[in-house]
Amino acid sequence: MSSTQISGSLITRNYKNFKGVDFSNRKDEVSLYRSPDALNVWRNYSGSNGRCIETRPTLELLSEFDNTIFGIFFYEINQESHMIVHCGTKLYDVYKEEKKVIFEGMNPIKSQSFVYSNIFFLKDGINYLEYNGETCKKVIGYIPTTTISRNPLGGGTTYEDINLLSDYRKNSFCADGKETKYYLDVETFDGDYAPVVTINGKNTTAFKSYPAEGYIEFTTAPEKPLTDGKDNVIIQFKKHVSGYANRINKCTLLEVFDNRIFFSGNQDYPSTIFHSSLNNPRYISDLDYYNEGLDIASVKAMISGNNALWVLKEPSQANTTIYYHNPTIDSEYGKTYPSSHSSISIGCVSTGINFNDDIVFFSDRGMEGISSDVTSEQVVRHRSSLIDSRLLREKNYKDLQLIEFQGYLLVIVNNKIYLADSREKCQINDHIEYEWFYWEMEGNITYAQVKDNILYLCLDNKVYSLTKTDNLNSYWTTPEDEFNYPQYQKTTNKKGCVVDIEGDITISTKINNGVFEKINDYKNTKGFIVARIKKKKWKSIQLKFSSKTRFFLYSGTLESYIGSYVKR
Repeated sequence: MSSTQISGSLITRNYKNFKGVDFSNRKDEVSLYRSPDALNVWRNYSGSNGRCIETRPTLELLSEFDNTIFGIFFYEINQESHMIVHCGTKLYDVYKEEKKVIFEGMNPIKSQSFVYSNIFFLKDGINYLEYNGETCKKVIGYIPTTTISRNPLGGGTTYEDINLLSDYRKNSFCADGKETKYYLDVETFDGDYAPVVTINGKNTTAFKSYPAEGYIEFTTAPEKPLTDGKDNVIIQFKKHVSGYANRINKCTLLEVFDNRIFFSGNQDYPSTIFHSSLNNPRYISDLDYYNEGLDIASVKAMISGNNALWVLKEPSQANTTIYYHNPTIDSEYGKTYPSSHSSISIGCVSTGINFNDDIVFFSDRGMEGISSDVTSEQVVRHRSSLIDSRLLREKNYKDLQLIEFQGYLLVIVNNKIYLADSREKCQINDHIEYEWFYWEMEGNITYAQVKDNILYLCLDNKVYSLTKTDNLNSYWTTPEDEFNYPQYQKTTNKKGCVVDIEGDITISTKINNGVFEKINDYKNTKGFIVARIKKKKWKSIQLKFSSKTRFFLYSGTLESYIGSYVKR
């Protein structure tokens, strides 16, 4: 088309089907359905079915405490919901209007929890606790029977492994009716605990302990069992191993996988993961651990997904930072979880999550996704190109939090929330990425939790729910639009800006990357309005839709006439 044919043409731009933000500063590539600058808006799929963008909900104060909150959890007991709050060095049970301290001596860092067999378990880096709704206590480890079919003087069959969480063990003997000395399967045991002994199921104290020699001596030799070869003497004793309990107590990470609890994040064992026995979070064998690689780079996250447990380590000089574990049946040891290294060398600097079967983590480049599964070569694909320019500048980027909420992955850092939309994806270069929105809260978020589709946020010492619709500053700006003719001047059609909106809204415009000028305020609107924008001889134009209360934006249309060439 020649310049004479272009000049005077009326061009219509439709801004609709809004997807999210694009902070990448690619002026010539920003799509009409994305915004280079938007705040506190989103697509509410559960409300307006995602047909528009709207102002997010606001915070409703639920409870206030006297210290920083490092964790909130919800625990259902007796068909009632309790909110468990980790505040400073105390743990509270908040039920109805009552706040009850259930434990003191908490570690003032972010804690993690899980519920097993209706018991609430919690880890905070120094404690491993359990709570049944009445009593909160440190986890009491299962007492293993380490040897069975043992003769008084030794032998027998190794049965169960030592439990890292317990100082106590049992030996099971088959009495011969003659010997009075019964040697345990250790050279020495602790003398500050009197062994608990049963013969044919009945307790007895008719013996003397010799801890330094590793045996007890009965006053009278126990009789042989009524059934030949059946164990009838059980001795429970104490054998403390320094540092064993702290292997778990100092862990800061946990993940439930294959009906076991996996632990990591212990600064003394930075590249090691431990796991519990099947369906028993109180039993962690001293042999059930795996070292991830040969270096000591720290494990940053464990993620269940794609039929594996993924272990993500921080960047290091090693070629591999991502490992995975698949359940395997071993003829001698039963089910094991051998460590396999992936083909990924990019390290994790903060954390990761399974986001709708997409294993994602945060590197020093932004959010990464692991493409493919354990049956083929793994490839990392970027997921956050649209927000990296802001996200990577966040002061506490390496301490961000992740939580899913109504189909979004919330990436929380300081007082900012970046929302990845699982329903809206785009292709950038040769791979799939997420569309994003961006929120700001009134203070730094110390912890986040979701229950029954309600988002709970802790701002320092207060717990809020995101459930109100109070006044809030929110806005959406269109891209710096050159109407596909950057070399020509344009003039708006003053009757050609039609906006489908709802609520209180201010419409402003900016030309040639100048400053926004208010066109008009619109109160209690619902439906189409005509914004009379009269701007002449501009190269590029932007619209801004903003509100100090709340608004819903469905679409906008702007008409402009093409003029002469831009003067240089």
